[in-house]
Amino acid sequence: MNSIQNKVVFITGGGHGIGLSLGKVFAGHGARVVLADIDAQRLSTAKALLAESGLAVETIVCDVADAGSVKKAADFTIERFGKVHIVINNAGVSLAGKPGAIPLEDWRWIVDINLMGVVYGVEVFVPLIMSHGEGGYIINTASMAGHIAGPSMSPYHATKYAVVGYSESIRQDLQANNIGVSVLCPAWVRTDIHNAGINKPSLAQHSKARREAFEPGVSGFAEVIENGIAPDALAQWVYECMLAERFYIFSHPSMTKHIKTRAELIETDYAAIVEDGRFSAH
Repeated sequence: MNSIQNKVVFITGGGHGIGLSLGKVFAGHGARVVLADIDAQRLSTAKALLAESGLAVETIVCDVADAGSVKKAADFTIERFGKVHIVINNAGVSLAGKPGAIPLEDWRWIVDINLMGVVYGVEVFVPLIMSHGEGGYIINTASMAGHIAGPSMSPYHATKYAVVGYSESIRQDLQANNIGVSVLCPAWVRTDIHNAGINKPSLAQHSKARREAFEPGVSGFAEVIENGIAPDALAQWVYECMLAERFYIFSHPSMTKHIKTRAELIETDYAAIVEDGRFSAH
Protein backbone atom coordinates (compact mmCIF):
# COMPACT_ATOMS: atom_id res chain seq x y z
CA MET A 1 0.00 0.00 0.00
CA ASN A 2 1.66 3.17 -1.23
CA SER A 3 -0.85 5.72 0.06
CA ILE A 4 -3.87 5.93 2.35
CA GLN A 5 -5.27 9.06 0.72
CA ASN A 6 -9.07 8.67 0.71
CA LYS A 7 -8.80 5.11 2.03
CA VAL A 8 -11.42 4.17 4.61
CA VAL A 9 -10.02 3.11 7.99
CA PHE A 10 -11.95 1.47 10.84
CA ILE A 11 -10.31 1.51 14.29
CA THR A 12 -11.56 -0.14 17.47
CA GLY A 13 -10.64 1.20 20.89
CA GLY A 14 -10.59 4.54 19.09
CA GLY A 15 -11.88 6.72 21.89
CA HIS A 16 -8.57 6.98 23.73
CA GLY A 17 -4.96 5.82 23.91
CA ILE A 18 -3.35 4.13 20.94
CA GLY A 19 -6.62 3.93 19.01
CA LEU A 20 -7.23 7.67 19.19
CA SER A 21 -3.65 8.38 18.16
CA LEU A 22 -3.98 6.01 15.22
CA GLY A 23 -7.12 7.87 14.18
CA LYS A 24 -5.25 11.17 14.38
CA VAL A 25 -2.31 9.94 12.31
CA PHE A 26 -4.36 8.16 9.64
CA ALA A 27 -6.82 11.04 9.28
CA GLY A 28 -3.87 13.42 9.12
CA HIS A 29 -2.51 11.48 6.16
CA GLY A 30 -5.75 11.81 4.23
CA ALA A 31 -7.71 8.72 5.23
CA ARG A 32 -11.41 8.72 6.02
CA VAL A 33 -11.61 7.36 9.54
CA VAL A 34 -14.24 5.67 11.68
CA LEU A 35 -13.40 5.44 15.38
CA ALA A 36 -15.24 2.73 17.32
CA ASP A 37 -15.29 2.41 21.11
CA ILE A 38 -17.55 0.98 23.80
CA ASP A 39 -17.53 4.32 25.64
CA ALA A 40 -19.77 6.93 23.98
CA GLN A 41 -18.40 9.78 26.09
CA ARG A 42 -14.83 8.97 25.13
CA LEU A 43 -15.84 8.92 21.47
CA SER A 44 -17.48 12.32 21.75
CA THR A 45 -14.41 13.76 23.43
CA ALA A 46 -12.10 12.16 20.85
CA LYS A 47 -14.11 13.55 17.94
CA ALA A 48 -14.05 17.05 19.43
CA LEU A 49 -10.32 16.80 20.13
CA LEU A 50 -9.52 15.82 16.56
CA ALA A 51 -11.83 18.52 15.21
CA GLU A 52 -9.72 21.10 17.05
CA SER A 53 -6.82 19.92 14.88
CA GLY A 54 -8.91 20.19 11.73
CA LEU A 55 -9.46 16.45 11.45
CA ALA A 56 -12.96 15.10 10.79
CA VAL A 57 -13.75 11.52 11.81
CA GLU A 58 -16.88 9.45 12.18
CA THR A 59 -17.59 7.61 15.43
CA ILE A 60 -19.69 4.59 16.37
CA VAL A 61 -20.29 2.90 19.71
CA CYS A 62 -19.14 -0.71 19.43
CA ASP A 63 -18.59 -3.55 21.87
CA VAL A 64 -15.94 -5.72 20.22
CA ALA A 65 -16.89 -8.66 22.46
CA ASP A 66 -20.26 -8.76 20.67
CA ALA A 67 -20.17 -9.97 17.07
CA GLY A 68 -23.50 -8.27 16.38
CA SER A 69 -22.16 -4.95 17.58
CA VAL A 70 -19.11 -5.29 15.30
CA LYS A 71 -21.44 -6.08 12.38
CA LYS A 72 -23.49 -2.94 13.10
CA ALA A 73 -20.29 -0.88 13.18
CA ALA A 74 -19.26 -2.36 9.83
CA ASP A 75 -22.68 -1.54 8.36
CA PHE A 76 -22.31 2.02 9.62
CA THR A 77 -18.90 2.31 7.96
CA ILE A 78 -20.25 1.09 4.62
CA GLU A 79 -23.30 3.33 4.85
CA ARG A 80 -21.09 6.34 5.54
CA PHE A 81 -18.24 5.73 3.09
CA GLY A 82 -19.34 2.95 0.72
CA LYS A 83 -16.38 0.69 1.40
CA VAL A 84 -13.58 -0.07 3.84
CA HIS A 85 -9.87 -0.65 3.17
CA ILE A 86 -8.01 -0.79 6.48
CA VAL A 87 -9.19 -2.37 9.74
CA ILE A 88 -7.26 -1.88 12.97
CA ASN A 89 -8.42 -4.29 15.67
CA ASN A 90 -6.97 -2.32 18.55
CA ALA A 91 -9.40 -2.57 21.50
CA GLY A 92 -8.02 -4.45 24.50
CA VAL A 93 -7.98 -4.81 28.27
CA SER A 94 -5.57 -6.15 30.88
CA LEU A 95 -6.16 -8.59 33.72
CA ALA A 96 -3.85 -9.45 36.59
CA GLY A 97 -4.00 -12.44 38.90
CA LYS A 98 -2.37 -15.67 39.99
CA PRO A 99 -3.35 -19.18 38.85
CA GLY A 100 -6.19 -20.61 40.89
CA ALA A 101 -7.36 -17.18 42.01
CA ILE A 102 -8.72 -15.69 38.78
CA PRO A 103 -12.52 -15.91 38.44
CA LEU A 104 -13.54 -17.73 35.27
CA GLU A 105 -15.92 -14.90 34.37
CA ASP A 106 -12.91 -12.58 34.25
CA TRP A 107 -11.11 -15.04 31.96
CA ARG A 108 -14.09 -15.02 29.60
CA TRP A 109 -14.14 -11.21 29.69
CA ILE A 110 -10.54 -10.76 28.58
CA VAL A 111 -10.72 -13.55 25.97
CA ASP A 112 -13.90 -12.07 24.48
CA ILE A 113 -12.32 -8.63 24.13
CA ASN A 114 -8.64 -9.26 23.41
CA LEU A 115 -8.99 -12.34 21.19
CA MET A 116 -12.56 -12.66 19.96
CA GLY A 117 -12.76 -8.91 19.39
CA VAL A 118 -9.92 -9.33 16.88
CA VAL A 119 -11.55 -12.41 15.35
CA TYR A 120 -14.88 -10.64 14.92
CA GLY A 121 -13.14 -7.69 13.29
CA VAL A 122 -11.45 -9.96 10.78
CA GLU A 123 -14.45 -12.18 10.05
CA VAL A 124 -16.84 -9.26 9.60
CA PHE A 125 -14.59 -6.90 7.64
CA VAL A 126 -12.51 -9.18 5.38
CA PRO A 127 -15.47 -9.98 3.08
CA LEU A 128 -16.15 -6.23 2.83
CA ILE A 129 -12.54 -5.53 1.87
CA MET A 130 -12.60 -8.35 -0.69
CA SER A 131 -15.85 -7.08 -2.20
CA HIS A 132 -14.35 -3.96 -3.80
CA GLY A 133 -11.23 -5.61 -5.20
CA GLU A 134 -8.94 -2.72 -4.29
CA GLY A 135 -7.02 -4.60 -1.64
CA GLY A 136 -6.63 -3.61 1.95
CA TYR A 137 -4.89 -4.08 5.23
CA ILE A 138 -5.51 -5.58 8.67
CA ILE A 139 -3.58 -4.47 11.77
CA ASN A 140 -4.16 -6.48 14.94
CA THR A 141 -2.95 -5.02 18.21
CA ALA A 142 -1.18 -7.64 20.31
CA SER A 143 1.69 -6.70 22.63
CA MET A 144 5.25 -7.53 23.49
CA ALA A 145 3.35 -9.65 26.03
CA GLY A 146 2.53 -11.86 23.04
CA HIS A 147 6.22 -12.80 22.72
CA ILE A 148 7.56 -12.85 26.29
CA ALA A 149 5.84 -13.64 29.58
CA GLY A 150 6.08 -12.60 33.19
CA PRO A 151 4.26 -13.55 36.39
CA SER A 152 0.76 -12.57 37.49
CA MET A 153 -0.48 -11.64 33.99
CA SER A 154 -1.33 -15.04 32.52
CA PRO A 155 -4.73 -14.04 31.02
CA TYR A 156 -3.17 -11.07 29.26
CA HIS A 157 -0.26 -13.13 27.95
CA ALA A 158 -2.58 -15.90 26.79
CA THR A 159 -4.72 -13.54 24.72
CA LYS A 160 -1.81 -11.61 23.26
CA TYR A 161 0.12 -14.77 22.29
CA ALA A 162 -3.11 -15.90 20.62
CA VAL A 163 -3.40 -12.68 18.61
CA VAL A 164 0.21 -13.03 17.41
CA GLY A 165 -0.34 -16.63 16.26
CA TYR A 166 -3.70 -15.80 14.72
CA SER A 167 -2.16 -12.91 12.78
CA GLU A 168 0.73 -15.08 11.58
CA SER A 169 -1.80 -17.52 10.13
CA ILE A 170 -4.24 -15.11 8.47
CA ARG A 171 -1.34 -13.24 6.90
CA GLN A 172 -0.68 -16.32 4.80
CA ASP A 173 -4.38 -16.76 3.99
CA LEU A 174 -4.96 -13.19 2.85
CA GLN A 175 -1.89 -12.62 0.70
CA ALA A 176 -3.65 -13.93 -2.39
CA ASN A 177 -6.46 -11.42 -1.85
CA ASN A 178 -4.11 -8.43 -1.75
CA ILE A 179 -4.87 -7.86 1.92
CA GLY A 180 -1.81 -7.19 4.04
CA VAL A 181 -1.56 -8.05 7.71
CA SER A 182 0.55 -6.63 10.53
CA VAL A 183 0.56 -7.37 14.23
CA LEU A 184 1.35 -4.49 16.57
CA CYS A 185 3.48 -5.62 19.53
CA PRO A 186 4.39 -2.59 21.64
CA ALA A 187 5.88 -2.64 25.11
CA TRP A 188 5.20 0.32 27.40
CA VAL A 189 2.93 3.00 25.96
CA ARG A 190 1.32 5.85 27.90
CA THR A 191 -2.29 4.62 28.00
CA ASP A 192 -4.66 3.67 30.81
CA ILE A 193 -4.69 -0.07 30.07
CA HIS A 194 -3.33 -0.77 33.55
CA ASN A 195 -6.65 0.49 34.91
CA ALA A 196 -8.80 -1.75 32.69
CA GLY A 197 -9.17 -4.38 35.41
CA ILE A 198 -11.62 -2.22 37.34
CA ASN A 199 -14.20 -3.21 34.72
CA LYS A 200 -13.78 -6.97 35.10
CA PRO A 201 -17.04 -8.85 35.76
CA SER A 202 -16.07 -10.12 39.20
CA LEU A 203 -16.09 -6.51 40.45
CA ALA A 204 -19.28 -5.48 38.67
CA GLN A 205 -21.37 -5.32 41.86
CA HIS A 206 -19.05 -2.76 43.47
CA SER A 207 -18.92 1.00 43.02
CA LYS A 208 -16.14 2.47 40.89
CA ALA A 209 -14.25 3.59 44.01
CA ARG A 210 -14.50 0.11 45.49
CA ARG A 211 -13.44 -1.50 42.19
CA GLU A 212 -10.34 0.68 42.06
CA ALA A 213 -9.50 -0.33 45.61
CA PHE A 214 -10.04 -4.03 44.89
CA GLU A 215 -7.90 -4.19 41.73
CA PRO A 216 -4.42 -5.28 42.89
CA GLY A 217 -2.67 -5.03 39.53
CA VAL A 218 0.99 -5.90 39.20
CA SER A 219 3.62 -4.11 41.25
CA GLY A 220 5.27 -1.35 39.23
CA PHE A 221 2.97 -1.84 36.20
CA ALA A 222 1.36 1.60 36.45
CA GLU A 223 4.72 3.33 36.74
CA VAL A 224 6.24 1.79 33.62
CA ILE A 225 3.05 2.47 31.64
CA GLU A 226 2.97 6.09 32.73
CA ASN A 227 6.60 6.46 31.66
CA GLY A 228 6.12 4.71 28.33
CA ILE A 229 6.34 6.17 24.85
CA ALA A 230 3.71 8.61 23.63
CA PRO A 231 0.76 7.05 21.76
CA ASP A 232 1.10 9.61 18.96
CA ALA A 233 4.72 8.58 18.36
CA LEU A 234 3.73 4.91 18.24
CA ALA A 235 0.84 5.63 15.88
CA GLN A 236 3.14 7.38 13.40
CA TRP A 237 5.48 4.37 13.53
CA VAL A 238 2.55 2.02 12.90
CA TYR A 239 1.57 4.06 9.85
CA GLU A 240 5.13 3.90 8.47
CA CYS A 241 5.39 0.16 9.14
CA MET A 242 2.11 -0.49 7.36
CA LEU A 243 3.30 1.36 4.26
CA ALA A 244 6.52 -0.68 4.43
CA GLU A 245 4.41 -3.85 4.86
CA ARG A 246 6.25 -4.97 7.97
CA PHE A 247 4.47 -7.84 9.67
CA TYR A 248 5.72 -7.43 13.24
CA ILE A 249 5.52 -3.87 14.48
CA PHE A 250 7.73 -3.51 17.57
CA SER A 251 8.40 -0.41 19.63
CA HIS A 252 11.18 -0.89 22.21
CA PRO A 253 14.74 -1.90 21.20
CA SER A 254 15.38 -2.70 24.87
CA MET A 255 13.10 -5.74 24.54
CA THR A 256 15.54 -7.45 22.15
CA LYS A 257 17.36 -9.17 25.01
CA HIS A 258 14.13 -10.77 26.21
CA ILE A 259 13.29 -12.06 22.74
CA LYS A 260 16.77 -13.56 22.47
CA THR A 261 16.50 -15.19 25.91
CA ARG A 262 13.22 -16.86 24.95
CA ALA A 263 14.67 -18.03 21.64
CA GLU A 264 17.67 -19.52 23.45
CA LEU A 265 15.39 -21.42 25.84
CA ILE A 266 13.43 -22.85 22.93
CA GLU A 267 16.58 -23.83 21.06
CA THR A 268 18.06 -25.50 24.14
CA ASP A 269 15.01 -27.63 24.86
CA TYR A 270 14.47 -28.46 21.20
CA ALA A 271 18.07 -29.61 21.02
CA ALA A 272 17.30 -32.15 23.74
CA ILE A 273 15.11 -34.26 21.46
CA VAL A 274 17.48 -33.82 18.53
CA GLU A 275 20.36 -35.12 20.61
CA ASP A 276 18.28 -37.93 22.11
CA GLY A 277 17.52 -39.20 18.64
CA ARG A 278 14.51 -41.37 19.46
CA PHE A 279 12.29 -39.55 17.00
CA SER A 280 14.94 -38.92 14.37
CA ALA A 281 12.94 -40.80 11.74
CA HIS A 282 10.13 -38.26 11.96
